[in-house]
Amino acid sequence: MPKPVFATLFDRLSGRTATIGVIGLGYVGLPLAAACARAGFKVVGFDIDDAKTVTLNSGVSYIDAVASDELAGHVAAKRFHATSDFAHLKRCDVVVICVPTPLSKHREPDLSYVSQTAENITAQLKPGQLIVLESTTYPGTTLEVLKPVLEAGGLRSGEDFWLGFSPEREDPGNQRFDTTSIPKVVAGDGEQASDLMKALYGAVVDTVVPVSSPSVAEAVKITENVFRAVNIALVNELKVIYDAMGIDVWEVIDAASTKPFGFMPFYPGPGLGGHCIPIDPFYLTWKSREYGLPTRFIELAGEINLAMPKYVVGRLRDELDQQQSVALGAACVLVLGLAYKKNVSDIRESPSFALIELLENHGSKVEFHDPHVDEIPMTREHADLAGRKSSDLTAETIARYNVVLVSTDHDAIDYQLVANSAKLIVDTRNAFAKRSLQGEHIVKA
Repeated sequence: MPKPVFATLFDRLSGRTATIGVIGLGYVGLPLAAACARAGFKVVGFDIDDAKTVTLNSGVSYIDAVASDELAGHVAAKRFHATSDFAHLKRCDVVVICVPTPLSKHREPDLSYVSQTAENITAQLKPGQLIVLESTTYPGTTLEVLKPVLEAGGLRSGEDFWLGFSPEREDPGNQRFDTTSIPKVVAGDGEQASDLMKALYGAVVDTVVPVSSPSVAEAVKITENVFRAVNIALVNELKVIYDAMGIDVWEVIDAASTKPFGFMPFYPGPGLGGHCIPIDPFYLTWKSREYGLPTRFIELAGEINLAMPKYVVGRLRDELDQQQSVALGAACVLVLGLAYKKNVSDIRESPSFALIELLENHGSKVEFHDPHVDEIPMTREHADLAGRKSSDLTAETIARYNVVLVSTDHDAIDYQLVANSAKLIVDTRNAFAKRSLQGEHIVKA
């Protein structure tokens, strides 16, 4: 007698003979696909961008976390293949969804990518598959949004197929932790789905952390990012207050960090960046309205963080006026760093875009330098900036600008050169003080 479909899939996962489909080959999907291939699974990567699939199938990676040499090895060994043809979903035992979950213009969840992907899966769904959502979203999405779409084709979760959620925890540029070493929270829709989730991720990552339901797993990711957003908002507000008092907030934080208990350092900046922290808390505030509950703390943190680019531009304007008697509208500004965090090329939700647009709205001429971003790609939110290229960083070019604005403190930037050549430096990351570079023309904001 043939084995039941659950036992068959469980054995294929445990024996690493299953085929894993990963939909969305960006900063989350491609590292996961590589990790699955590294674990011995055959992986089919899906993306609607044909250019990406061609690039990946040639063994070239566009994500820092996945080396091209490793990717080329997986392609050559036939452990990885990318495609834009969703008919290949039928080949997969597991389908993992890693698509964007942005906010709308009104800061409400935009689940259109998840819904469209679910419809594509439903058209190919077959008995015996495990469907996993990794895209960050509000608690309830897996069971309230994804499950009904998948079941619309006639198959039932827990009977014909299985459904689970495991929040992505990627941290671009982190040298200590990667996809396999970051503990993985997993949950399934029912006991069998939970067992399959543990079998899948247990074969790929070092540590699996099971929780009782997909909603709990969704809440875990939201909680992690709300925690960071609120604490960053706190130090951003302290920065504004202490600056008015003539106190260096970075010195305060460094001294407070010497306390071995009861304090965790967070650092201020020009605003929030990355896909998660600027977005995820608003998913929870939106969902909480369904229960008639306010999220005053979270919304206040959002207001503070969203206001930081305006604060920085205001400080820059004041310093230009005081040190050079140059109006903001007549200034030439060099923004150092386009990526949202140091030492990566990831520009998602970078506050540098808000800074550039604010400055240009005031009439400033703005250019940027980023050692990791040669050219601004096309984005939905900042299409007008696409195609601009990173300026060279030489003593001659730096001297042309009225002010250099440090938005991202990449290690590859020659800060000594900037300190020696710039007329005025506005530093939002404490980059110069950390390198013992000081001067009347270097101010913090």
